[in-house]
Amino acid sequence: MKPFDPRVLQAVPATRGPVAALGVVGIVQGILTIATAFALATLVVAVVRGESLVAPAAWTGALFAARALLGALTESIAARSGAIVATHLREQLLRVWSARTIDQRPSRERALTLAAQGTSAVEPYIAKYLPALVSAAIVPALAMTALMVVDWPSAVVVVLTVPLLPLFAALIGATTQEDTERRWGALRDLSGHFLDVVRGLPTLVNYGRAERQVEVISAVSHRHRRATMQTLRLAFLSAAALELLATISVAIVAVVVGLRLTTGSMDLSVGLTAILLAPEAYWPIRRVGTEFHSAADGAAALDEILAELERAELEHEGEASPLRPMATDSDGHLVPQESTPAARRDHLTRGTVTVSGLGYSYPGTSRRVLDQVDLTAGPGLLVIAGPSGCGKTTLLEVIAGIRRPDCGQVSAPEVHLVTQRPFLGAGTLRTNLTIGGPVEAHDVWQALRAVGLDGVVTSLPQGLDSPIGDDGFGLSAGQRARLVLARALLSPAPVVLLDEPTAHVDPGSAVMIGEVITALAASRTVIAVSHQPELVARADEHVHLGERVLVR
Repeated sequence: MKPFDPRVLQAVPATRGPVAALGVVGIVQGILTIATAFALATLVVAVVRGESLVAPAAWTGALFAARALLGALTESIAARSGAIVATHLREQLLRVWSARTIDQRPSRERALTLAAQGTSAVEPYIAKYLPALVSAAIVPALAMTALMVVDWPSAVVVVLTVPLLPLFAALIGATTQEDTERRWGALRDLSGHFLDVVRGLPTLVNYGRAERQVEVISAVSHRHRRATMQTLRLAFLSAAALELLATISVAIVAVVVGLRLTTGSMDLSVGLTAILLAPEAYWPIRRVGTEFHSAADGAAALDEILAELERAELEHEGEASPLRPMATDSDGHLVPQESTPAARRDHLTRGTVTVSGLGYSYPGTSRRVLDQVDLTAGPGLLVIAGPSGCGKTTLLEVIAGIRRPDCGQVSAPEVHLVTQRPFLGAGTLRTNLTIGGPVEAHDVWQALRAVGLDGVVTSLPQGLDSPIGDDGFGLSAGQRARLVLARALLSPAPVVLLDEPTAHVDPGSAVMIGEVITALAASRTVIAVSHQPELVARADEHVHLGERVLVR
């Protein structure tokens, strides 16, 4: 077992109120638990002695009802707290990763596991494990205090045996943590491999290697299954061990009380109260052990998530140079760009992009994919061409600020980057068009009209509120390209970066997209990467990495 991590309260301040409420409710529940033991003992004694049952039964029923209400309240607060923590942690992770360059972000499989399964696994840690910890901190102490007042010999037995439960739980928890971390690593490997297979499935099918991946995924899945079963086996054994230890301890109290009742040295009401109070000193601790196993994944994930957030804080505190103004990428996220205040004011009015002495190499490699690149772009259309692998896409990403150059300087205002696979999420057309912020309806229709999608949207039953699937499912390749271009038109950024905007579309759509880009370049700075001769012919300036050709 492990104590509640207080870093959660710092990362998600909204949980401080619910955690405090859980503490108050836990204290009240502990008091009601002790009172219920006294009420039950009084009711049983009244039955045995033939006394009136009205008052004892009423008190017992009222206490059970109050405990049920408090239990429901605890469940509600805990569930809400778990949802709040999971949502806020996911938002903070995405915000932190969006503010980093691509090279500084974690691997896709680790990011996917943390943002999806990791944050979801934190919910039971907050909703189940935290209330169990509160009960374990309050109820046993109240039970032992009440036992000390009612029957001190029974209290001595409980005081001597209760510490054995957390000791055994801690020893078992240390082993469980190792197995949980092993299983979490297997889950991360499985998620990452499955993601790579899904993304590369078209290529695998083309080369006849798709069936081979079934065996690989099966092997990874079996490894995860074995790790899970090993963790479950240990969890069941540890729960049985704690249960056995608690049962033996309660049995000792019952034997001591029974012998004293037999000799007549103890009153029946006192003996019954002691027997009813003793289990309450052990049960919350047993529950903590049980809930820890069910929330072990959340504990492991929480450590990694909080480590990511703390690393972001250290990076922010250690940042020596000022951040560039925030830029909007095609996913609607903000990314930083370096610029001096004076240059930023100049760029915001003129939309000028300046690159000087730029050098960049991918992490882990020494070869420069970009070396001593100089580039100046103002209002108009600049097309960048070159052979595959020469760094055209990388150059756009450096200008956008999502990659940090090894050397040289990049000066640019806010930009809107449209990648080769722009983000189109499951939702309505309106949501995908206005992902960068609220936009007036007439502006949305004007942008759709400019890209030739107004007729298509008008013909849909729900218009702009028509849903589309993930990655634009339900739209053709040409319609998806026009949709993200309309989103670029709605962006207020003075610079628009386009990566192969006419790729994977039919000739008619390519002509339409070229006309829209030309119109867009009349008022903004547009930098496009393309091999298409039609788009190159429309350019005000054509740059081939290594040489510059002016087209006037």
